[in-house]
Amino acid sequence: MVFENAQKQLEKAKKHVKLVQETEEMLKYPVEAFTFSIPVRMDNGSLKVFEGHRVRYNDARGPTKGGIRYHPGVTLDEVKALAFWMTIKCAVINIPYGGGKGGITVDPHKLSKAELERLSRGWMRKAYRIVGPDRDIPAPDVYTTGQIMAWMMDEYSILRGEYCPGVITGKPLSLGGSLGRSYATALGGYYCVKEAVQKIEVGKKVVIQGFGNAGAHMARLLSGDGFKVIAVSDSKGGAYLEEGFDYDKLMQVKEKDKRVDAYPGCKKMSNEELLEIGCDILVLAALENVVTKENADKIKAKMIVELANGPVTPEADDILHKNGKFLIPDILANSGGVCVSYFEWVQNKQGYYWKEDEVNAKLEEKMIKEFNATFDIHNEKKVDMRTAAYVLALGRIDEATKDKALY
Repeated sequence: MVFENAQKQLEKAKKHVKLVQETEEMLKYPVEAFTFSIPVRMDNGSLKVFEGHRVRYNDARGPTKGGIRYHPGVTLDEVKALAFWMTIKCAVINIPYGGGKGGITVDPHKLSKAELERLSRGWMRKAYRIVGPDRDIPAPDVYTTGQIMAWMMDEYSILRGEYCPGVITGKPLSLGGSLGRSYATALGGYYCVKEAVQKIEVGKKVVIQGFGNAGAHMARLLSGDGFKVIAVSDSKGGAYLEEGFDYDKLMQVKEKDKRVDAYPGCKKMSNEELLEIGCDILVLAALENVVTKENADKIKAKMIVELANGPVTPEADDILHKNGKFLIPDILANSGGVCVSYFEWVQNKQGYYWKEDEVNAKLEEKMIKEFNATFDIHNEKKVDMRTAAYVLALGRIDEATKDKALY
């Protein structure tokens, strides 16, 4: 279903850009789709087998790049869709990568730290045959961390017999990570919002659905810039406060109680109710398919920002566009993460590391340039922003495919 949605978005965009036949064929299927078992010795001595995946979708523009997620709902279909979106995303932000993605079907919260390490190293031992600094470069995603990336990088280095920091990004700073990477997804989305509010008339009341790493950093950035965050949610529920949340206090509550709806004086609500609150900007920072044809008509926000991957279904897309909503699509809005991952990879390759303000300045330049390129297509072709971003990306993939002159 998720992969079908990705293909529907592709078909919609193809009406507005002329592709050579080779490009169309190459985008129908992944270059490689790999599913494997990962046996893990648990702390109690028993053996448990987990299912792992890695998909390299398209490498026309360079080595494939994409995160690894640990989640009970991970399937090959989902990983294929996410790898396809990464192909488009890397082309939108114009970095020399194709798209990849990986995952393990697991609830990581049920594992001890030692079990998590054995699982992570086990994933790399199986994926070793298709990853590499110039072939396929993983990164963190849902419920994966810098620590997990460190274990995986170390395992790959052991297998290779040499230190290979460039095999994976999102690593701790001590192992070749980049300054600014931890909040790059949110910062890229913030730069998009800043550009958008200069082009369309919109107020400053914000709702953030999903208060994980990206959502929390987005709340910090917007709150610090005069926007008013009036509602937030996490996996345990939502919280609404008409006068707006104090960011520092909200983070203290989240850290202490592990849930945002413990904030004093807030109105508790479900994630579904939170989506329908009257606001100016709705930031979707959780999982896929949260805005569907069933609830799209109830969305009151004028601007929607997809900080998560695939939170709006194709059917909902059409409804939102018809209702005059301005949507900044995931392939643009959350591309700051992969952009700074690219910067990390470059720094690993040259063995020289940039200052944090250098990283952020390079990211700002990239995001503003590609937001405006997408916005220009949106205006010129009279299409929604997602279709415009696809048109931009497909043109770049098409050019690379033609220049390769595939046999």
